[in-house]
Amino acid sequence: MPIYKVILLAIVQGLAELLPVSSSAHVVVAEKLMHLDPTSPEMTLLLVMLHTGTMFAVIVYFWRQWKRTYFASSDAFQRFAIRGIWATILTGVLGLALQKVIEKTAFRGVPHAEIEQLFGRLDLIAPALLAVGVLILIAGLRERSVERAAAGRLGETEDLRTTVTMRQAGWIGAVQGLALPFRGFSRSGSTISVGMLTGAARERAERFSFALAVILTPAVVGREALRLVKASHEATTACPVDLHGSVLVSVLGMVFSFLAGLVALRWLSSWLEQGRWWLFGVYCLLAAGFVFGVHRYEDGTAPPSPPCSVLESSIRSS
Repeated sequence: MPIYKVILLAIVQGLAELLPVSSSAHVVVAEKLMHLDPTSPEMTLLLVMLHTGTMFAVIVYFWRQWKRTYFASSDAFQRFAIRGIWATILTGVLGLALQKVIEKTAFRGVPHAEIEQLFGRLDLIAPALLAVGVLILIAGLRERSVERAAAGRLGETEDLRTTVTMRQAGWIGAVQGLALPFRGFSRSGSTISVGMLTGAARERAERFSFALAVILTPAVVGREALRLVKASHEATTACPVDLHGSVLVSVLGMVFSFLAGLVALRWLSSWLEQGRWWLFGVYCLLAAGFVFGVHRYEDGTAPPSPPCSVLESSIRSS
């Protein structure tokens, strides 16, 4: 893959990661427009490594806040750890169960099918963006309706050492599990919105959501790395997999997404704190329409599938 395409994808990922607009969907659409295959092991690994780069950007940017919130004392860390473990367990259980259900139903009769084969389906990304847009709108409009009362309570009782409740953490973890198989259903947008709808202040839900991303990302990276190794062993002459080249390209993309993420975080942080959460829902609705338009155009102009895309072709025809 040309280096300039990796850099462009990294910039898209870095700029979109902080916003609850599904950076994965933006990267997948960009890959489609650049005639890349988002379902290939090389591209899914690249996407995960781009997430890893922005994960490090999030750690660097939010570290002081997390230190005051989660590491102020052993008691504060224990509260966060219990809630983080609880949420991550729910994410794993629901996410893996949903993945297996999708693989058994959507890929019926297709050998060696994997959930990643759906990641390039713009006709699935569009409704996922639509769904998360509606969720963000509901949470944002509700936040506006109680803004004054919430501001008064926070001014009196907010303690940076506190985190979300166990119930809120459970809902956030469950929705994070639902977000895993679907590109377009923004992980941060859905988890923060659900945290707000269950009574958490947006700042607390945001802190906890990004912290969960840091917990989850290493496991996802490991899974995609194993998938790439497996694909390289099963590769044929017609469909080769460049294992070492894919890893090097992915690391390069991670570096650029880290830098782009830092720029985006510094630029957008103040704007995010102005209570305009609902506007991201409007953006997701508009983005859903755009993605659907790209899908219609792609279906009308796409050339015949190459031999390496037989699985995706069989899924589309099912």
